[in-house]
Amino acid sequence: MGWREVSIMSQRQEFINFVLQEGTNFAELCRRFNISRKTGYKFLNRYNQHGIEDLRDRSRRPRRSPERTDSETEQLIIALRQKHASWGGRKLKRRLEDLGYTAIPCPSTITAILKRFGCIAEQESQKHRAWTRFEARSPNDLWQMDFKGDFAAQDNRCYPLTVLDDHSRYSLCIAACGNQRRQTVQQGLTNVFRTYGLPVRMLMDNGSPWGDSGSSPHTKFTVWLMKLGITVSHSRPCHPQTMGKDERFHRSLKAEAIAQCLYKPIERCQEVFDDWRMVYNTQRPHEALNMQTPSRVYMVSKRSFPESLPGDEYAPGDMIRKVYDQGGFISFKNKTFRIGRAFEGERVAIRPAEADGHFDVFFYAHHITTIDLTDNT
Repeated sequence: MGWREVSIMSQRQEFINFVLQEGTNFAELCRRFNISRKTGYKFLNRYNQHGIEDLRDRSRRPRRSPERTDSETEQLIIALRQKHASWGGRKLKRRLEDLGYTAIPCPSTITAILKRFGCIAEQESQKHRAWTRFEARSPNDLWQMDFKGDFAAQDNRCYPLTVLDDHSRYSLCIAACGNQRRQTVQQGLTNVFRTYGLPVRMLMDNGSPWGDSGSSPHTKFTVWLMKLGITVSHSRPCHPQTMGKDERFHRSLKAEAIAQCLYKPIERCQEVFDDWRMVYNTQRPHEALNMQTPSRVYMVSKRSFPESLPGDEYAPGDMIRKVYDQGGFISFKNKTFRIGRAFEGERVAIRPAEADGHFDVFFYAHHITTIDLTDNT
């Protein structure tokens, strides 16, 4: 109907006052208030029967709901929600179906049930909006790796190290680390490589131990990855959305697991992470995977982890230089060029680039920099 949005009750009262005046043209009055005569008579009858208060909008809720979800199913949904407090309607429906339950209501009905039982605050549901992000084409094409901050453990700080497969969202590792040193990360990642094989590429931010805040993007850790034949990529500085999947994974990890680990021994933290990771991979349906679990999409890599690092094999025509131990420099064409401290003691290959006076520098199969002989600085 045509009531204006502002002060609807006052408009209806004003309409009734005019209707009750002697000599009022009812049809003309309805036209001026932009309502139909049927609507005008409806509110006039309400006023005559119950007075001015009955001009308010009435609830449209049906007196009976024969198709309402039965209480047993509602309690089943609530119990699963209490077990997984961050799961929404889609995940709860798929998980109940995976457990063998039938006649489960649609996700929107489940969401309504959760709201009715006070499990979802309206302001909280407004925060979650789907958005499109890049996805690797196949499992192990790209892994994302990062630390989920740190929190207070019993006798130390705990630094959860996470590794996530970009395509399947499969959690490959949640390691409760006592520090963020290279040796700790390298050992944890070695265990992952032995189990799942090697990825094609790994994406990390620019922090330690895989990022260098100086002039070189390489560290001893990324040099180790490159020796294994893994391409290393870094996210754009100050752009956490580049690693959006791992950031989203961290949000779930914090909400569902880390809260149970505060002030606990590191060993207990690892037990919690292992249990939660199993649920995440094998039970929790993922909306980006068409409500499948990550374990149904992921498959291990065909590239096995070599227990001994392969040597650097360069082409016969390559010009080989050894990186100086002090400063990470090489000498080429009577000039000195900085390659980076991460490569100290390593051999690199130099090949002519397309532009005159430019040469590409490779470490194993990875292009690491280009040097310019025309630059006198």
